[in-house]
Amino acid sequence: MNRTSSSRNAEPRVRRSPGQRTASAPPVSVHVEREQDELLYRQVYRELVELIRSGRLRPAARLPSSRVLAQELGIGRNTVLLALEHLVSEGYVETRRGQGTYVAAELPDRTPFRSDAQADVRPRPLDLPERARSLVSPAHRPVTTSGLLRPGEPGYAGFPFKLWARLLWESWRQPQRRLLDGSHAAGYPPLKAAIADYLAAVRSIACTANQVIVVSGIRQALTVAARLLLDRGDAVWLEEPGYPPLRGPLVAAGAKLVPVEVDGEGLSVRAGQRAAPRPKLICIVPAHQYPLGITMSEARRRELLDYARQVDAWIFEDDYDSEWWYGGRILPAVQSLDRDGRVIYAGTFSQLLFPSIRLGYAVVPTHLVEPFLAAQQALDDQPSMLVQPALARFIADGHLATHLRRQRQRYKIKQELMLAAAQRHLGGLLELSADPGGMQLVGYLHADLLARMDDVEAGRRAAAAGFAAHVLSAHWMGTAQRQGLILGYAALPERQFDTVVSRLARALS
Repeated sequence: MNRTSSSRNAEPRVRRSPGQRTASAPPVSVHVEREQDELLYRQVYRELVELIRSGRLRPAARLPSSRVLAQELGIGRNTVLLALEHLVSEGYVETRRGQGTYVAAELPDRTPFRSDAQADVRPRPLDLPERARSLVSPAHRPVTTSGLLRPGEPGYAGFPFKLWARLLWESWRQPQRRLLDGSHAAGYPPLKAAIADYLAAVRSIACTANQVIVVSGIRQALTVAARLLLDRGDAVWLEEPGYPPLRGPLVAAGAKLVPVEVDGEGLSVRAGQRAAPRPKLICIVPAHQYPLGITMSEARRRELLDYARQVDAWIFEDDYDSEWWYGGRILPAVQSLDRDGRVIYAGTFSQLLFPSIRLGYAVVPTHLVEPFLAAQQALDDQPSMLVQPALARFIADGHLATHLRRQRQRYKIKQELMLAAAQRHLGGLLELSADPGGMQLVGYLHADLLARMDDVEAGRRAAAAGFAAHVLSAHWMGTAQRQGLILGYAALPERQFDTVVSRLARALS
């Protein structure tokens, strides 16, 4: 290729303002061998075609510049430009003026490329062990569907993102070395202290910062507790109905899951005695039981603690959303009544702030702190330190309290809007009642609708219309006693309730 043609085909220069940087495209796995008879540009062309047709370079993926690719391969830039010219002419790649070269969105040959190595691959039959088959059962997986009225999804409009961004920037502008080297295995010390102070004020929990261990969420706290405290076959009481994803960590630990009826006062100790009189672990959600929204009475809490003391059982207290309470004073945590050091208390920031923060905490009895931390380190990496300093400031400076107070007011109004819209549109379909707390309501199937379909079918129709409502019957391990849909309202803008609920009614009609 002569100088003229090289200049004509060179990639256009991108004008950038002073100091502006352009991110490089990811490297591509292209190799050339000078000893081969095949011309170098043909080798580059052939390998790029193989990457594109095999799917390793996806449509719209950006390619490295010809200059970068030539430097990496140790060949002339004109050689790379010639290969790219052929790819453009055949429709495999396209150039965007001022932006670079990209894999074409529509490829000329839709037949997948299969290398000789791929042709020889024959996946072995998947024969999972019994415990693994149970673990991957849909009944134990977290529900992650997206859509309207998703339960447990907080409202994002009220979160102070500008303040949050400033706290993040200040935390990492000149970070301490211990923030970078991962030495805070139990969590960032100021965050642990802030959580301890916060729990003392709002949940009557008297704990030291040393007892607070930062985890990625409540399920990680339960995973560590189960592996640390349970032997294979140990009985674990679980609320019936309950939150299905909590079953997974227990199944993985080889525990015997014992569903225990929930009545008007919470988990029934008498029903648990009949089902398995000597549990090793009792899992409860006493503040606002999921999915029924029941608050465990003070008498039942003391009865449960007394029985756990008699049979020497541990208690795992899941306090996932006690902050969202609209009915006056909420009862203190069960952990605050514990005098034997047998309650492990767990909370999460995912439903207070936003789900992707993936941070929670466990408050562990003093004598269990070191074993719990050792088990956590043996089972998993510590949670990311990236947001912990900012979160510590967010709590300690009072921003969390302000945010929760404002969101409580918003969520209470949203629940009222949800109930009003349901009264207008869901008559003869779903029956909803007010709840003193939470971010979701249970819509029980009306007798007229139940005569036509169960809640699984109702959930399927709702999902087809873009809703992420959860099916109530799926929350029983045994035979479901009620049929309904769990409808989240916290994330829905106030002006949309009437339209969205009307749309749900049409999907179920």
